[in-house]
Amino acid sequence: MNLEQKIGQLLMVGFDGLTPSRKIKELITKYHIGGVILFERNIKSPLQIAKLCRELQSISPETPLFIAIDQEGGRGFSRLKEPFTRFPGNKALGHCFLKTKSIKLAYKFGEITAKELSAVGINFNLAPVLDVNTNPKNPIIGKRAFGDDPHLVSELGLAVIAGLQDNKVIACGKHFPGHGDTTTNSHKELPIVDHSLERLRKIELRPFAHTIKNGLKAVMSAHVLYSQLDDKFPATLSGKIIDGLLREELGFKGLVITDDLEMGAIANSFEIEETAVKAVKAGIDILLISHHPDKQKRAIEAIATAVGKGEISEERIDLSWEWIIALKKDLLYPYEPPEAERIKQIIGDPEHREVAREIKRYSKPR
Repeated sequence: MNLEQKIGQLLMVGFDGLTPSRKIKELITKYHIGGVILFERNIKSPLQIAKLCRELQSISPETPLFIAIDQEGGRGFSRLKEPFTRFPGNKALGHCFLKTKSIKLAYKFGEITAKELSAVGINFNLAPVLDVNTNPKNPIIGKRAFGDDPHLVSELGLAVIAGLQDNKVIACGKHFPGHGDTTTNSHKELPIVDHSLERLRKIELRPFAHTIKNGLKAVMSAHVLYSQLDDKFPATLSGKIIDGLLREELGFKGLVITDDLEMGAIANSFEIEETAVKAVKAGIDILLISHHPDKQKRAIEAIATAVGKGEISEERIDLSWEWIIALKKDLLYPYEPPEAERIKQIIGDPEHREVAREIKRYSKPR
């Protein structure tokens, strides 16, 4: 790939419609973007999703696309509805673990989710949440977390990750280095956490450290300012946190993806051009821009301009491109288009639904 194509691989974008729009086709063919993210606006039925994924991949025949979704389980951050198997959220899995002392159901959740995602052509799940929910006033994590004990979050998080990745769907632990002790919704404004690094190592970082040591493929950064680590930039834009803490201290050798760069925590303070350049310089590999095509294009152009000026080195682009291509070769090659018969057999399989019911039963107080 040439430099222009490598830069495009650093983008994962959202788009409108149930079929590939003109704008997403242009972003794939002209700007060489590496991935897309699906939302409710792209989803109608399993067969429609499968057709959409096939059409998207056909536009990028030489390099398969990451096709991502938020399928955490529970309400709010599970994009796929019936007839897909509907699981309760991570908090329910936490309750199951406390009662059974077993990670079996967490693994099964990851395994079934992966089978149903891959059946329709989705290969990247922006889950699980590895945040330790220590603050009951947290407006955005809550039931999305497995619980408030870092050991529990570590064990269940790894089980879900293994269930996903054993079945060739990329897992993405989020939100590094921890969004659990916040009282602000980063979709709207910038949360600030004032914990020391020592405290973070004891609580927030433990699930990330544990899962990284055991094969986690991707990590999502938090749009949170950790004032004792970097009093100027939120984690997504902080080299001290991404290159320093995540890469050097924790030894992470996978993909680092941002949370959506159009969220208020970032967009309220930075234009997309500045955001894109700062994120890449901080060590981010994939920029997630979920909504506006103009911002998606401006981000790519800003990175290319920064490389041309020497503000970002070509070696830095090559490093991210190498992580991306290595993961695609590991899990996406050879590309196998989804098949209608397999979709009918897998989506909402009675055995899958029984696992969901079992989780619900164990998670209820007795």
